[in-house]
Amino acid sequence: MLTIENLHAAVDGKKILRGVDLDVKSGEIHAIMGPNGSGKSTLSSVIAGNEVYEMTEGNIVLNGEEISELDAEERAHKGIFMSFQYPVEIPGVSVTNFIKTAINSSRKAQGLNDMPASEMLKKIRQKAELLEIDTKFLSRSLNEGFSGGEKKRNEIFQMAMLEPKLSILDETDSGLDIDALKIVANGVNKLRNKNNAVVIITHYQRLLNYISPDFVHVLHDGKIVKSGTKDLAHELEAKGYDWIKEDSN
Repeated sequence: MLTIENLHAAVDGKKILRGVDLDVKSGEIHAIMGPNGSGKSTLSSVIAGNEVYEMTEGNIVLNGEEISELDAEERAHKGIFMSFQYPVEIPGVSVTNFIKTAINSSRKAQGLNDMPASEMLKKIRQKAELLEIDTKFLSRSLNEGFSGGEKKRNEIFQMAMLEPKLSILDETDSGLDIDALKIVANGVNKLRNKNNAVVIITHYQRLLNYISPDFVHVLHDGKIVKSGTKDLAHELEAKGYDWIKEDSN
């Protein structure tokens, strides 16, 4: 699904990533953990194609295709979805209309016609039911006046509708209460299948109480310095990151 080799990246001339290697297969969930400033959000932004970050070396391959030269929109059309820590508000644009535009834009990039209205409506109803979303919620302006949990529910709904190959959740658990965490986890667990993959960027272990990752990786000083199972996340919760730093020196 996703293969990253010797990835180096910088922002404003400052080196952030210093040789990241990562292999994510279809059907897998990977958690990227690490202390503040380790490069977690930079890694997610570089994968998604954020132009603020300069990729200086390495390769990013999605389903056998090198995507390093593609812009963010092109990567999205290839099947990359990114959930942000702080979703933007778009007054006057309903959740449903935003989703319709995103889906049809992706279809156009693939040389397909717009999704028929009846098919779109059926899909909206199916995904809303799957994620236990009141359809009245979908007529509201995108993220305007939404609580933290509602914003996360909306992003998970977008993910369900777009059916991406690779979903990146960038510190989506930051500042959320338990109910909102469960919304995110419930959506990820229900949408997981053998044809997609999820990369969770997080500072804390608590989201992983509800989502069981196949692999946990620790990012430190721009490199993945340790990988393991979910047990590694529990160890980090108990010991902190200092012992990882010492081992990597």
